[in-house]
Amino acid sequence: MTRRLLPILLLALTSTLSALPAAGAAPAPAAVPHAPGPAGLAAPAEPGPPPGGPQPGEGYPSAEEIARSRADTDLRAAASAAVEARLTAAQDEREQASLAAERAVENYNGAQARLTRARLAESRALGLAAAAELARYAAAEEAARLAAETYRQGATAELSAIDALIGAPGPRAAGAQAAVVRVVSGSTRQILDAATGTAAAATRAGDAAREATAAAERAAGEVRTARDRAQAQVATGRAKVAEIGRRREQLLGELAAARNTTVELERRRREAQEAIAARAAEEAARTAAEAAAATQAAADRIAAERAATEKAATEKAAAERAAASAQEQAAGPPVAPSDGPGVWSAQGAEAAIAFARSKIGLPYIWGGEGPDGYDCSGLTMMAWRTGGRRITHFAADQYAESTPVTYRQLRPGDLVFWSDTGRAADIHHVGLYIGDDQMIEAPRAGMPIKQASLWIMGTPDFYARP
Repeated sequence: MTRRLLPILLLALTSTLSALPAAGAAPAPAAVPHAPGPAGLAAPAEPGPPPGGPQPGEGYPSAEEIARSRADTDLRAAASAAVEARLTAAQDEREQASLAAERAVENYNGAQARLTRARLAESRALGLAAAAELARYAAAEEAARLAAETYRQGATAELSAIDALIGAPGPRAAGAQAAVVRVVSGSTRQILDAATGTAAAATRAGDAAREATAAAERAAGEVRTARDRAQAQVATGRAKVAEIGRRREQLLGELAAARNTTVELERRRREAQEAIAARAAEEAARTAAEAAAATQAAADRIAAERAATEKAATEKAAAERAAASAQEQAAGPPVAPSDGPGVWSAQGAEAAIAFARSKIGLPYIWGGEGPDGYDCSGLTMMAWRTGGRRITHFAADQYAESTPVTYRQLRPGDLVFWSDTGRAADIHHVGLYIGDDQMIEAPRAGMPIKQASLWIMGTPDFYARP
């Protein structure tokens, strides 16, 4: 939200400053009243210029000169406003380029997390398939032993059935052959059923393993694609930021020429404007968060009151039914109100915050998990790993793996999230809350890990407790 508000606030500041009169504009000459002379007499003529002095019209700007001066002032003001608008547009363009790179990095992190889960599923499926194949082999060996025993006893009919079962091409055919064996003993039946069942189980496990392997390969392909996109987006973003920086210097030069000042003066002036706009945007974000928290608290209070009323009505009805049937029911103790979701650990939160503080100043490295640098979700993952909690290196998963809280329930160590769409699946940034509306974050490529205002990117879309 802050990033979306900044261009609007900067344009408003620019328009206000451009409306001020330019310094050095020449005021229009005031008319000098003449004192009336005695009745019936003309007013005495004003003394003319001394001999050799300026002639009439000399030393004072003419109406045409005044008009030209005003037109030039208006032209300079319009030129200044146009340059200011282009500077604001360039800043917004720079923010959008950085945001696109950040999204691409988190998409890569998500693909990497999915690959990890797919490889784990593949490993489990292959293990199950191997175990099923061993069981099938053992059952087949037992069936072969039974066939040999039957042969020695001369039971040719049973031997034929068993031989057909062993040579069956698949589980379905094996089941059909086993169905014709009606003269075998109970132990023989158990052996045949085991051979059929284990063969079918081995087939299913093998199919599942192959599907898991295919899924893992697809996930690996997604990782490669996401990595390439992230690398390209980060490179594009860096080039864009550099190009915008050069364009900004050129625009500041044009602004200095239009105002007859210096580039350094205009740079300081512009930075002051941006700082004012940023503070205003942060305050707007804070106000929005407070309003949303108040609305949520009111809704929670109404829901709690409704639930309490319904519970009281239900308990009353149950008590009346119990009294009518002369049966006593012990009422359970009232449930104490919760102090917010999640089990908060002060020691874990302090360890997570201490870890994050120790990384302030390190560079942002996309996909980074340390020790030389981190990206946003890599920093929070490693911080909470130090705090005794394992979360995935993917901001959206970190929210899903944590307990949602509200702004008013925030405690140091909680995580704060931003999403352009308002959907948790589209979360693209996460920071570690440290109290007093401050957080530690790995902002984006080209910026180091830092402590920042909670509102620097606008009102967070989600809050959660690991």
